[in-house]
Amino acid sequence: MFDSPTEAPIQVLRTACSRGKTLFPMRHWVLLVPVVFLAFLLLATGCSPSPEADSSNGPAQRPPTQVVAVAAKVEAVADTLSLIGSLAADEMVALQSETAGVIERIAFEEGQQVEMGQLLMELDQSKLAASVVEAQANLALSQSNFERNQELFDGKLISSQEFDQARTRFEADQALLDLRKRQLKDTRITAPFRGVVGVREVSPGQVISPNVTLTWLVSLDPIKLEFNVPERFLSVCRQGQTLEVKVAAYPEMSFTGEVYFVAPFVEPELRTTLVKARIANEESLLKPGMFATVDLTLTVREEAIVIPEPALFRSLDEERAMVYVIDQAGQAQMRTVRVGERKARKVEILQGLTAGEEVIVEGTQKIGPGSPVVRAPAEAAQIYQ
Repeated sequence: MFDSPTEAPIQVLRTACSRGKTLFPMRHWVLLVPVVFLAFLLLATGCSPSPEADSSNGPAQRPPTQVVAVAAKVEAVADTLSLIGSLAADEMVALQSETAGVIERIAFEEGQQVEMGQLLMELDQSKLAASVVEAQANLALSQSNFERNQELFDGKLISSQEFDQARTRFEADQALLDLRKRQLKDTRITAPFRGVVGVREVSPGQVISPNVTLTWLVSLDPIKLEFNVPERFLSVCRQGQTLEVKVAAYPEMSFTGEVYFVAPFVEPELRTTLVKARIANEESLLKPGMFATVDLTLTVREEAIVIPEPALFRSLDEERAMVYVIDQAGQAQMRTVRVGERKARKVEILQGLTAGEEVIVEGTQKIGPGSPVVRAPAEAAQIYQ
């Protein structure tokens, strides 16, 4: 063996010269020396020990990877059923006059909030007022005749037939007067309940008949929600249940309602049951006719394990997934978990984790099972809290 790699090409040259001959012709000698020297140099360099492989220090340790970790929490999680429903007014009626006449006054503005019994329209009362006076006069005359015939009948001076005719006339005039008073009252159209007046369909001076729609009155607070529930969920659908409602007009808002009606039968064609709920609508944001997305609460688990959804880095199927958990030694360990209800940016873990265990939500691409990790500052995990 040579004492050093650089001695190898020199010794070869010496051996060749001592034998009195050359290994190659002289014209190739100049090219051979650099090639031989380079080969031995590469051999020496490749066989030299690496500082990292020093047996006294052992293999080099990989530095810890910084990750963002969040502890699994205990929260109440509700199983919900998502359905499509339609909003309807709590009360809604088309206002019409019970008698024909000429509109004399309109006492409301379109879209106005009115109270129960408030005057909305008034018809011309002159004709009906005169008919009331006429009916009162006829009643007074028939009453006088009835009283006089009563005395004569008691004295047996008239027949029972004449007395019955006088009594019948008096009762008919009394009924006619009541009718005329009611017709006079019907010239005043009032709100049957508290609500919002819709579009005005008529104008002052217009002649109307009893079948003409004058305007609409709508009660918006509370507002009703109607939706159909598949029959397989009827066992968990009951009065008093709470639900969350969203509409396209206000995508960032959620409204809470309560079920007050469950139909006593199932529609045979659709195999669904009609369910109704009431929703508080103090600001009148919800309108009748809107479509709504309904999340009906079926069951509630008060002590469920919940982690941020980004902690799931691989899904094995719909119910199982993989997460990285930081063990007591500060190393990342892979864990298979069973997934439950999924919420906005959160997921319920049914099996595989306990409360307080830290799962990695950022940095899973840089680590593997057993990799040392270091936790990022607490500020980095605030968005997952």
